[in-house]
Amino acid sequence: MPSDSLVGRAFPPTQPTTVTEEAVRAFVDAVGGSTGDAVPPTFPIVVTFAALQDFLAAEQIELSRIVHGDQRFRYERPVVVGDVLTATLTVTGVRSIGGNDIISTSSEITDASGAVVCTATATIVHRGGAA
Repeated sequence: MPSDSLVGRAFPPTQPTTVTEEAVRAFVDAVGGSTGDAVPPTFPIVVTFAALQDFLAAEQIELSRIVHGDQRFRYERPVVVGDVLTATLTVTGVRSIGGNDIISTSSEITDASGAVVCTATATIVHRGGAA
């Protein structure tokens, strides 16, 4: 189970992800909707989810025991086709309620130059007890 000692810990950046027209189209097909010429504002979840998976693996937390509680994006600029993005996840809070761990994270998503494109914050619930 995660502990308070995780708070403030940053995990290594994800492998770079290139934003391609094909990747955007696949994302839109998966979630529904249309983009026109714009990359959907929720597209960075692709990179953020990779960072979450890396965190869960590092802490030996089973994805099947996770419930997604909240997700927000704060943009410095829009994501565009051609961007090469990485995410660095930092644990910003851990608390226990009713045998479950509430884990808050912040993922800084940067482009190939290192400039911040957006910051994604999330709250996940690690379910305690028997599955």
